[in-house]
Amino acid sequence: MMSSSFNIYRVGISFVMMCIFYKSAVDSLSELSPQKYFSTLQPGKASLAYFCQADSPRTSIFLEELNEAVKPLQDFGISVAKVNCVKEETSRYCGKEKDLMKVYLFRGNILLREFPTDTLFDVNAIIAHVLFALLFNEVKYITTLEDLQNIENSLKGKANIAFSYVRAIGTPEHRAVMEAAFVYGTTYQFVLTTEIALLESIGTEAIENAHFYFFHCKQVLDLTQQCRRTLMEQPLATLNIHRFIKTMEAPLLGAPVEFLVLHDTELIISRVEGNTHIEEMQEDEDEDVQSPDMDIQDDEVAETVYRHRKTQLPLELTVELTEETFNATVVASDSIVLFYAGWQAVSMAFLQSYIDLAIKLKGTSTMLLTRVNCADWSDLCTKQNVTEFPVVKMYKEGKHPVSYAGMLGAEDLLKFILLNRISCPVNITSVQEAEEYLSGELYKDLIPYSSVSVLGLFSPNMTTAKEDFTKAGNYLRGCVITGIYSEEDVLILSNKYGATLPALLLARHKEGKVESIPFANSRVQDIVQIVTNALLETFPEITVENLPVYLRLQKPLLILFSDGSINPQYTKAILTLVKEKHLDSLTPCWLNLKNTPAGRGVLQTYFNALPPLPLIVVVNLHSGGQVFAFPSEQAITEQNLLLWLKKLEAGLESPITILPAQEWKPPLPAYDFLSMMDAAASQHPTRKEPECTKETNMQKNDKKQHEDKSTIRKEPVETLRIKHWNRSNWFKEGDKSFRHDNKEL
Repeated sequence: MMSSSFNIYRVGISFVMMCIFYKSAVDSLSELSPQKYFSTLQPGKASLAYFCQADSPRTSIFLEELNEAVKPLQDFGISVAKVNCVKEETSRYCGKEKDLMKVYLFRGNILLREFPTDTLFDVNAIIAHVLFALLFNEVKYITTLEDLQNIENSLKGKANIAFSYVRAIGTPEHRAVMEAAFVYGTTYQFVLTTEIALLESIGTEAIENAHFYFFHCKQVLDLTQQCRRTLMEQPLATLNIHRFIKTMEAPLLGAPVEFLVLHDTELIISRVEGNTHIEEMQEDEDEDVQSPDMDIQDDEVAETVYRHRKTQLPLELTVELTEETFNATVVASDSIVLFYAGWQAVSMAFLQSYIDLAIKLKGTSTMLLTRVNCADWSDLCTKQNVTEFPVVKMYKEGKHPVSYAGMLGAEDLLKFILLNRISCPVNITSVQEAEEYLSGELYKDLIPYSSVSVLGLFSPNMTTAKEDFTKAGNYLRGCVITGIYSEEDVLILSNKYGATLPALLLARHKEGKVESIPFANSRVQDIVQIVTNALLETFPEITVENLPVYLRLQKPLLILFSDGSINPQYTKAILTLVKEKHLDSLTPCWLNLKNTPAGRGVLQTYFNALPPLPLIVVVNLHSGGQVFAFPSEQAITEQNLLLWLKKLEAGLESPITILPAQEWKPPLPAYDFLSMMDAAASQHPTRKEPECTKETNMQKNDKKQHEDKSTIRKEPVETLRIKHWNRSNWFKEGDKSFRHDNKEL
């Protein structure tokens, strides 16, 4: 049996860190020369080397936190030391600028783990990360309910489980769990998660704080029986966990035990004698739990990056640029440049997608894939107007750099790169070439990435209109294929497709049809909006990625929920209503729960339980939050849908629920990115932009191609701003069809 004393478990681990030398009050840190330090290493013993250079004093704050961690770590048998580099001695840990902000954990002369110092932001984070690394096999980290169930089933009849939820790695609660695992890790199976959805799935009501559960699995012999769970009601601290586990080791009682906090003997006597009624008193946990406004990592992204930190990426597939090599590289060849920060979780997560893209394009692309770590080359990134991470920019000789503004994934970035291989717009020179363009034959290899091709038709003398279309085409590059035709025989095409010049021909390759849209007197942003709207599907499948695009239409959603592919008859019925203009004031769409599991949570919010599928609802997210459900006993036909919509129009249907007008606030003011984007939007109130790309212009006084300045802002992400909704303003009275009222929606 293991003793509960923390001092018994000393494993002889030293903790030494690499940094830039700073003379400060770190008297408790052992200071050694490289030769002396390495001579003290012993087989089986662990150490961490921190080699200090006599350069700039940038780590004083970290050294203060590290100094505070010395004594607690020593209590666990972990020593902390610092090694001063000297010119007379050489070491591969001395003199490497990029390594000077990392902490390295060794066992003997073998490197166990390395930590960027920004993840060790205080004494709690230092202790938590070190213990987490050492107890990697003892503490299982999970992300799904299935993981938890598998562990629970495997331990039934064998051992009990200590399950904990913390908001992020490196928090005081995480430290407390790791300290407990250091002592009890061989007696109980410790399980850790930072997924709040997992905590919700096991029935916890107050999910804003850290939680600690004890799963009584050792006595469970029936594999179909669930382990009984006991929640620790005290704040998640080391002493509380110790007391709680000791209590769990006691024999189980037949009924729950109630605990009262009585502050004087009179109350105790009164309670025993039963002369007075004592109200149950509970300690105020809020005083002991730290404020949520603390500097913590982004749980999902940061933890994913942390768990995969040992995965070796084939970075050699991309070219690492520095301040010395950047100019020569982007001038010599067409280049894609990823600007990222090695300390930022989102950057490191996207770096994986970027490498996946490099693997796909290996040996097939003329575009050079490069990267710049702005943590090492901040001046270079500043010159390139990089103010956020990660950012991808395309550099082509003689052209303005283009910033990618699509989804941070390999497929979307691949589409951006491939569509940028051709000019935007492409200059079409003959009627035959125009027909090949509209049929998809001219660029058939790009059709999978652009299901719509746009061709502008102009008379040779329509100079202004052609210039506006050309600007719009440049603006839409990487998003859609655009072409322009303005030869003398342009009337052949305009007559064939019934187009009045100037006109846009939209070739929808999936449907195999071409439609014409006149745009006389339309300016650049109008053309961009016309094309952007044309890219939207009539009856799209809603996903997490495309939902913001359709929400920007500011219309209520008519959603068909399905657990798989939808019946073609349902599609036919809805498309018929669309064609007959009955759904002009709605956005018809469908959601496949198998492709988008988040839809289950949406339905549970609407109905309190998962209803039978398929199911149609109308949801007005923008003003009022009313949710209406199509009667489940009726067949989904054109006639039944139209009658139901008429009832909604006449105000004869009641909503099944009204979504609350609650705000989703960021955990910290510095994380309020939506407000930042709104502030930026207020500076350009009339500017609109498609989802996938933004164009950058060169600074007028800058002759260097690589120093660009963005002149087109990114459209703010759609927020669900709930306003008062008057049904009579949405569903017009009488027999009028649905019409969109911009003032209300």
